[in-house]
Amino acid sequence: MIRILILIGFTFIFMHLHATGDISKYINMKYSWISFCTIFVLWFLTIAELIFYMIGPKKHDDCSCGCAHNHQESKWKRRAWYPIYILPVLTVLFLPVATLDSNIVEAKGFHFPIYDKKDPYSSHQFLQPDTSSFYGEEAYDQMIHRDLKKFSKGENINLEDEEFLNAMETIYRYPGEFSGKTISFKGFMYQTKELKKNQYFLFRFGIIHCIADSGVFGMLIEFPDDAAFKNDDWATVTGEVSTMYYQPFKKTIPVLKVTKVKREQAPNDPYVYRNNQ
Repeated sequence: MIRILILIGFTFIFMHLHATGDISKYINMKYSWISFCTIFVLWFLTIAELIFYMIGPKKHDDCSCGCAHNHQESKWKRRAWYPIYILPVLTVLFLPVATLDSNIVEAKGFHFPIYDKKDPYSSHQFLQPDTSSFYGEEAYDQMIHRDLKKFSKGENINLEDEEFLNAMETIYRYPGEFSGKTISFKGFMYQTKELKKNQYFLFRFGIIHCIADSGVFGMLIEFPDDAAFKNDDWATVTGEVSTMYYQPFKKTIPVLKVTKVKREQAPNDPYVYRNNQ
């Protein structure tokens, strides 16, 4: 009976995440059909388990089958796993879905893990999206050159949510191709003690496949004068792309010289997703 309840619980949480839209906080929505199909698979398993339960146990539960192992001990070991299965259900039911913000950046430490030689397989990224490890070299080159052709053809580039990660990865790969171009994008402010008072990072949390490979991506922005923003303040900025050597990263990175800024409310869906089309 416990297994039936666990299966019902898992079926419910998948239905709940899709009904509320919170599934977008865990996975890239292009994979949402997989989790949606999981609902039907879980319903099938639940019905099958209910049928087996109604049929009842087999008659050899008294160990008259002649086997050497202890059936009661085996049953106890199986039940010992039940709390682990129940925990995700209770988590979804009683804990709110947390939205990633600047506190996550503070907690993890702001750096470039993709350039950390001690951990070349680190999945969490900061500032610069890098999806090269998810593709073969030839497939990745074709994709990034296709994006370069798309985003560099105009002098004014407006980065919508749907193309944010693709464009940012392309800009970081080929900063010279975008130097002098005007770019507009939206994100939340983040400032560290290494920055001047007129400098901020403008970030979006991005999901490449799922929350496990999420990262915080964006660009260093520079205002003409001192600016008064707090961490997690949302804004849309417009400016001209340049480059600078950023000492804490020991790397040349793109920087946006801001010419126009508009304060914004946090969007309903603060995340952006990698589009491979």
